[in-house]
Amino acid sequence: MTTPISRSQVFQPADFAPITQRAEVQAISRPSQSYWQDAWTRLKKNRRAIVSLWLIVGLLAFALLGPWVWQIDPARQDIDQISQAPGAERSATIVAPYEFWGGQAQAGFESGAGLRLGAEANSQAVRLIWDAVPGAGGYRLYRNIFPVDDALAFGLPIAEFPNPQAGYYEDRLDLRPDTYFYSLVTLNAQGALTSDYQTLEVAVHRVITVDEVEARNLAGAGTALTVGDEVFLALHPLGTDYLGRDMLARLMAGARVSLFIGIVAPFLFVLLGVAYGATAGFLGGRVDQLMMRFADFVVALPFLLFMILFQVVFGIGPGESGIVPLLVALIVLSWPSTARLVRGQILQIRQEAYISASRLLGARSIYLVWRHMIPNTMGVILVTLTFAVPSAIFTEAFLSFIGMGVAPPTASWGSMSNEGLATMLTHPHELIFPALFISITVLAFNLLGDGLRDALDARMRSFE
Repeated sequence: MTTPISRSQVFQPADFAPITQRAEVQAISRPSQSYWQDAWTRLKKNRRAIVSLWLIVGLLAFALLGPWVWQIDPARQDIDQISQAPGAERSATIVAPYEFWGGQAQAGFESGAGLRLGAEANSQAVRLIWDAVPGAGGYRLYRNIFPVDDALAFGLPIAEFPNPQAGYYEDRLDLRPDTYFYSLVTLNAQGALTSDYQTLEVAVHRVITVDEVEARNLAGAGTALTVGDEVFLALHPLGTDYLGRDMLARLMAGARVSLFIGIVAPFLFVLLGVAYGATAGFLGGRVDQLMMRFADFVVALPFLLFMILFQVVFGIGPGESGIVPLLVALIVLSWPSTARLVRGQILQIRQEAYISASRLLGARSIYLVWRHMIPNTMGVILVTLTFAVPSAIFTEAFLSFIGMGVAPPTASWGSMSNEGLATMLTHPHELIFPALFISITVLAFNLLGDGLRDALDARMRSFE
């Protein structure tokens, strides 16, 4: 038989003592927080979301404040530093202005046999001389940036000489600080190539004249410069592109275009989707069904086809930037997904007790929608907006990459990636940097959206 437990054995008088100290009240009570305060508290605990938020703030500062710090025109060309990688050598030696060369070997280059230099090689000119080859009907001169391999890929043909006697040639074609391989191939009497060739490896260093230094303000005012002095060309921290334009300045300009499209377009089509979905969900019935069938119709419309049609309507020709048609296409065709989400939330919220109470108190339909229903769907709306931004940025980058979005010379990350594709193997930085910015931006917005989804979900609120 079980012995009964008396009340005195379970409760003690101290258990019913009133709390007299304020500290005790605070110790056992949970601080009062609003929905948004609680969401921000839990968002701060998500380290990935906070890092992503700071990345987005940094990208906005890079786009808006960067040009105030790095005041370089993104369209200005530096012809002496074309396709220069970050950290490339910027020094240049001052030389005398160019003078005509008649083929005479300069002092120190008189001796030698076969294909050889007739003077010091620099970015001003590479001067070559060679001796006559017995039995030759002529010569063809090639230039390459790679050594000649077994396939006899000589490179770019730059000159042909029908005279079989000794000759000379002065190369001034787009010389840069690099190593070049010149090949002199013997021709037969019919002018066809033979297997007899000579190859010369030439290291070219950068030179500049005093007049060029003064014209580009590369030296301080009043600085006395003489032949043989060394100066440094303009600094490009992230290198230059294939036209000698500063990559950092163009990335800043491209950020303004890409982020403008990526933020403005989602904001507008999410706003349109919220209004459309809230109206459909609140009205319900046949009106709801008719409105959502129209949304399904818009979803089925091909985006690329309408992008082309909008470019024709706005008169965007080949080679022109289609920013306005791109914005219109995104706004007109991207709102149905937001409308569906908001409609579902409204259908659920309108059955809540506080909505019925507001109706009994005489609240109008517009007041119910904008005062009660839409604020209670704001979490879903913010998450949808956060995920829509990277989608819009990626769409702009893709369209610019295929030549249907932002066209050169207007910079955007997508158009810069398209330009960098042509030089991907020889100058990969022209593709890596814009592609890296696109990837970081898309990843940051996605991680922030994931964190907001968890923070704004009322079912995940902590009551500890």
